[in-house]
Amino acid sequence: MRIALGIEYDGTAYNGWQRQRTGDGIQARVEDALEQVADHSIDVTCAGRTDTGVHASGQVIHFDTTSERTASGWLLGANCNLPDDINVTWARPVDDGFHARFSAIARTYRYLLLNCPVRSSLYRHRAWWVHAPLDASHMHEAAQVLIGKHDFSAFRAAACRASTPVREMHSIAVNRCDDWIEFELTANAFLQHMVRNITGVLVAVGRGDQSLDWVLTLLKSCDRSQGGVAAPPHGLTLIKVDYPEEYDLPQKRSLRIFDKMRP
Repeated sequence: MRIALGIEYDGTAYNGWQRQRTGDGIQARVEDALEQVADHSIDVTCAGRTDTGVHASGQVIHFDTTSERTASGWLLGANCNLPDDINVTWARPVDDGFHARFSAIARTYRYLLLNCPVRSSLYRHRAWWVHAPLDASHMHEAAQVLIGKHDFSAFRAAACRASTPVREMHSIAVNRCDDWIEFELTANAFLQHMVRNITGVLVAVGRGDQSLDWVLTLLKSCDRSQGGVAAPPHGLTLIKVDYPEEYDLPQKRSLRIFDKMRP
């Protein structure tokens, strides 16, 4: 039997999603918890590997098991064995054709930035503090040239192992609410550090260090060395993974309460 799970985590204390030879990976914690429920070894596959310090509210994984448990049994059993900063949000049996990574048709990331003279102690692990004034409307306008199918080599990490730098960006929105600026990006898939690199480039535009045309020039260059500083990881959250309707997977858990608290 194949089981799909929704996973939420605060990535502050972890060396990213992937199981680590040294350091603490979220994958290892999830597999260990599920093994307690299944009573056999478990290997999980995720929709997208997040880096050190990156969070998720809508991560999706799947695993195969010979154990028969109800959906609530997987949900409650896993959560009883997970640390407080990782939890399962839903569980669903799926057919063998489902694959958390390869069946996904889109991913959405949200980057949160605090733009004011004073830092926030409460959001030090969830938002990037930039004290210099930023023009969110300029950042939004500049970002629109990235929509569509492009070679995103200028926005990939040097160590990125993706077989191709081509990705299709479905949408990018940059919105301000008081001192908060939120970047929301949806694409079929993302390269390593791609969202953070794009965010860093847009902040340079918003600060007035670069023109709006610079984003298109950078995209066409396919040269990451021209792209400036990447945004730090702690402002980044994987909020949603989309699948074809035939899989009938639950939506991510609503974060409306958090959203109301933030601005």
